[in-house]
Amino acid sequence: MKKPFVCQIVGYKNSGKTTLVCALVERLKAEGRRVAVIKHDAHDFEMDHPGTDSYRHRAAGAAAIALVSPRKTAVIREEETSLEKLIEDFGGYEVILVEGFKKERYPKLVMVRRAEDAELIWELENVAGVVSWLPEAQVFSAGEPREHLVRFGKDDHRRITDWMLRQIANSAPSP
Repeated sequence: MKKPFVCQIVGYKNSGKTTLVCALVERLKAEGRRVAVIKHDAHDFEMDHPGTDSYRHRAAGAAAIALVSPRKTAVIREEETSLEKLIEDFGGYEVILVEGFKKERYPKLVMVRRAEDAELIWELENVAGVVSWLPEAQVFSAGEPREHLVRFGKDDHRRITDWMLRQIANSAPSP
């Protein structure tokens, strides 16, 4: 089985990551691609709530719970799971969009909302491009090497999707 194309969407809080990821999911799905999303949450989160059976199971001490219906499956584990393991588990999808996990090694699009956010472009590894709210002159300083980076505006969803589709095609094994 071919490995999925993985692209990270990274940036500081309120930079537009979730908005971009949702737009890309919609466009990639319209192109007939099966898309999965993995989101990093730096804070603790709750998926089940008082009154649900899964909440009662967890309150009773279950370390993992799976909820399965004819159309969906949810797994809640009382442990952190590595990005590598999640990508392995999502191996049946064509595209995996990863929101966050800045320090991981996958190709990244960096969201830049404010000029000071541009520091991430140079601090992170495997940056493929920049998605900016600002004009290019406010993002890049003179003399900074940037020829290898693709550049998009925050609303360039069609162009970003086209770029991703080219990346997927270029990574396809030759017949």
